[in-house]
Amino acid sequence: MTDTTLQGRRIAFLVAGEGIEQVELTDPWEAVTRAGATAELVATEPGTVRGYHHLEAADSFDVDAVVAEADPAGYDGLVLPGGVANGDFLRGDADAVRFVRAFVESGRPVAAICHAIWSLVEADVVRGREITSFPTLQTDVRNAGGTWVDREVVVDENLVTSRKPDDLPAFNARFIELVAELPRT
Repeated sequence: MTDTTLQGRRIAFLVAGEGIEQVELTDPWEAVTRAGATAELVATEPGTVRGYHHLEAADSFDVDAVVAEADPAGYDGLVLPGGVANGDFLRGDADAVRFVRAFVESGRPVAAICHAIWSLVEADVVRGREITSFPTLQTDVRNAGGTWVDREVVVDENLVTSRKPDDLPAFNARFIELVAELPRT
């Protein structure tokens, strides 16, 4: 039986070219597509991006859209996979930061895991919110005005955050729930 929970929904997965924690891309991707959504890989550059298993290079993935040309309004949800280098490169890309800020401010669901929280910090959207992340980012969250907590998944309005790959089942489930609650147009 096919799950149609997210039928007709478009989900953007925003990444940089290198350093993506592969499982934090592929596991949510599979979860949203199993739920009936269309997933699109949005990156800072065209071509392909490289996943990593922590520090070891893994698979390559084709980019569907470049963030500088992508319209956040065209998507129902945004997933920000982790990876130390990915998170660092994304927060340094002005177009990616604008995309993240626009998405969060729109009220549509945004899911960020591990080091992807850096993009939320850089977009200045964690102030007054409860957030979790990889533990080494707790000072960044606090300095940006957020409240850091150590839980597998935290939902604060439209933000879903998690700490690490072990949290993916809860992360995916909560994100899918939020997207499914969006009004149909």
